[in-house]
Order: sequence, then structure tokens, then C-alpha cells
Amino acid sequence: MRPDDLFDRETEWADLENFVSSPAPGVRVGILYGRRRTGKSFLLRRLCRAYGGQYHMAQEEEPLPALQRFADTVAEGRGLAPGQLRFRDWDEALRTVLRPVPSAAGRPSLVVLDELPYLLTHPLGAQIPSALQALVDESRDEPQRPGARVILCGSALAVMSELLSGAKALRGRAELDLMLRPFDYRTTSAYYGIRDPATALAMYAFFGGTPGYRDLLGTASPQDPAQLEELLLATVFNPSHALFQEAGFLLREDPRIQDRALYLSILGAVAAGATSPAKVAAAIGRGQRSLHHPLDVLTTSGFLIKEDDLLLQRRPVLRIADPVVRLHQLVTVPRLAAFEERRPQPAWRAAEHTVSAQILGPAFEQLAREWTARYAAADTLGGAIGEVGSTVVNDPAGRSQHEIDVVALDEGERRQSRSPVLRVLGEAKASDRVRTTADLDRLDRVRDLLSSRGAQVSDVRLLLFGRSGFDQHLQQAAAARHDVELVDLERLWHGR
Repeated sequence: MRPDDLFDRETEWADLENFVSSPAPGVRVGILYGRRRTGKSFLLRRLCRAYGGQYHMAQEEEPLPALQRFADTVAEGRGLAPGQLRFRDWDEALRTVLRPVPSAAGRPSLVVLDELPYLLTHPLGAQIPSALQALVDESRDEPQRPGARVILCGSALAVMSELLSGAKALRGRAELDLMLRPFDYRTTSAYYGIRDPATALAMYAFFGGTPGYRDLLGTASPQDPAQLEELLLATVFNPSHALFQEAGFLLREDPRIQDRALYLSILGAVAAGATSPAKVAAAIGRGQRSLHHPLDVLTTSGFLIKEDDLLLQRRPVLRIADPVVRLHQLVTVPRLAAFEERRPQPAWRAAEHTVSAQILGPAFEQLAREWTARYAAADTLGGAIGEVGSTVVNDPAGRSQHEIDVVALDEGERRQSRSPVLRVLGEAKASDRVRTTADLDRLDRVRDLLSSRGAQVSDVRLLLFGRSGFDQHLQQAAAARHDVELVDLERLWHGR
């Protein structure tokens, strides 16, 4: 039943199929959510097509027109004309569409409510979770009742994740809780058909793995830096293109975000390197206390990520989640006049250092962690690993700090434990310089520092990731040691 035009998503499609085709009786509720353009609606329309389900996408409109549009969707599915069905409220609507009548194929009936957050913004639609709660509970008392499946979908992460929290009506009633995430870096390059790893890295750093962006990029499949630059100048840096204002459009997904200037300023500060609330407050000239709520909103809505140190109990580091937002804040906003006046090339050239240090650098570090966690062979890592993250190691004697981009715990090891067993220490550099034995010496120094503080590092592997490769001396040193691995772009994309 898998659609021919569905790229990847094997696991997610299998989860949806298992939910829809389960022989379990009664009304069962599923939740599908994720950032806009990740392909949720694409998946659900094909699911309904494959299983004869009723698909309805809500829109921003007043309560009564919204309810009537749903009635017209149901009427169309039953061969009736628009206006022939009318509902008093959503309780009646859901009871009607979920009436216990087996589907033609003997499978449970299926209803999808897409863009649910639009319906929840007014009192009439806000009754949908409670109405479903009642239907689920009633169906549990009727074990012979034919099955029905309801999938609720939306892009406002904070709204969707709240559906199953605390004392909410659907708490304990939803069987499926599926978040659709962007593609990883290898899947993304395959999706765009990019064969050159350096171009694939930059493409991923600028656009991420959000599959829906391809609809806005046409048939783009850049195979070298020049083609990628042409694509950027024609899309995200083109005032006439939809992606030019994408960052602002994304913020509108969350109804809690009213003062967009404030939220964009916070995102800009984090993108530029303000990694703590105090640093963000200083960067935008606000009191730290006044930013508690905006930072919480940006985190729960998926715009910011709080990354904990894997080894130390310290405040988490703030990071931009969406590459397009990061690109907009670091490159477009500071040079907005030039881009709006159709002078994109000099503005893009002026941003080269920013792109290298604050876009390609963090993206490369993230890819190094992802490769370690998902693709590296056990032989490469010296055995099975647990959680992967990063840490900061103080060096009092050297009067410095070492930021370690890749740290992997031993399998089953808990983060921030007093005497952790470490499996991997790694450093990733996206600069144009080849890596040297000085980089390996630094990792050796970090390993010794961690050992002196109680970490168990006797079997640790040292990984050096380099976008521009490694000099001959480093290659010779690595070949002479069993505990050192060199990972270039080719290995990141194709090796283990």
C-alpha cells in the first residue's frame, strides 16, 4: 500500500499503516505533528487515498464557516452536494463521521483533521478534544463496535504537544503520537540528487532537511558551489521569492507569538552566538527576566533548541533549530537593503566569513555528531555507544577552555554521571585549513584532563572531522595508532 511517490519515510508510513489497519475495536486517536513543510499533509492525503479515509484540511476562518466546510467535506465523501449536511457543533460532526459503519473493505473507518490548531483557536472548535475523549470512552464500553481511526495533525508544535499533556482531554486516549522530523543529511542529499559532499554539506547547512522546500526550489539539484550560489541568489536572497520572508512566516505558526520583532531579535542574537539567556538579553538590550516567556515560547515551538552538556551539570546552550531562519538572521537581515535593492551578489560575498564561521561550522559539528550516532560502525567507535553530545573542558594550566564537538558515552551510561565511561571524543572543523597533528595533540590533552577528573577513558576513540582533509603528518600519526579515526566529507557521506 506504500505510495510510489513517497520518498523515504518508511518507518513513519509503517507506523501510520499499523495504526490505521489495526483490528482493535472502538475509536482510536492518533496525533501527527511537525514543523511546516515536513510532508505531514502529503503523507496523510496518501494514507486516506490508500485506506479510503476522509481527509479534511482546516483553514483560518470563523467558527461556523469552519464547521460547515467540514460538513461539506463529509458530504462530498458520501456523494452528497455541498450544503446537504449541517452540524450544530463539533460533537455532532464527529459522531456523524465516526458512526460505526464498517468500511467497504472491512477495515476501520479513517478520518483526518489536518491543520487542527486553526480549529482550536475559537470556543466552538476547542471542544474537539473533549468530544473525541467522550467518543473514545464510549467505544471502550462497546467492544463489538466497528473500529474507527481519527488522526489529528498540525504544525504548531506547542499546540499539538499540549494535546496529550497534563489533564488535557486526550491524555491517555491517543494511541499514536508521531512527530515527523526533517530528513537527515544523507537522506537530504539523496532527495535533491546531490553527489558532491561539499555541495551537499552547504545545501544542508542553508536549507536543512525540510522536504517541502523542494516545492519552492523547483527542480534544483546543485552539483557544485557555483550552482548552489545561483540557487541561493534566485531564492532565499530574492525579494520576489517566497523563501525571502520564510522566517517571518514560520513565526506565525504559533499563536502565542505576537511581537514578531522581539522574537526575530532573539533568534538573531542566538544565531550570532548568544548561547545563554543572559547573552541574549545583553545582545538585544532587554532585561533577562523579561525574556523568560519569549525564550520558552521559541523553545516549545521548535525554533530554539536547548542543548545540555553531556558531561557537566551546567546551563544548556541555546541553538537555532531551523537552518533557513539562521541563514535569514545572519546573512539577509544585516544586509537587507542590498538584497531588497537587487544587489545580492556583493551582499553574499560580504557574508563569506559569517557563513563559514556561523553557518557551515555549526552545521558541520552537528553532522559529525549525527554520523557518530547513526552511521559510524562499532569497529570505528571501539564498540557500542550510548548518547552522543558535546561538552566543554576547562584547562586551568593552559588557562583555556576546550569545546569538544563530539562526545559519546558507553552504551547504557548516564549523562552527567560522576565517573562516566567515554567511548568517543571528537573535534569537527569546517575551515578551509587541513587538520594537523596539533589537533590530535589537543584531543590527547582533553582526554588526559577528563581522566584526571574521574572519567574512564582507557578505551576512548579520538575522532578528527575535517571538511578540508588532513595533512600527511596527521595521516601518518593516525595510521600508527589504533585509537584515532580521521573522517572527511567523503566518509561522512559514504563511509562508516
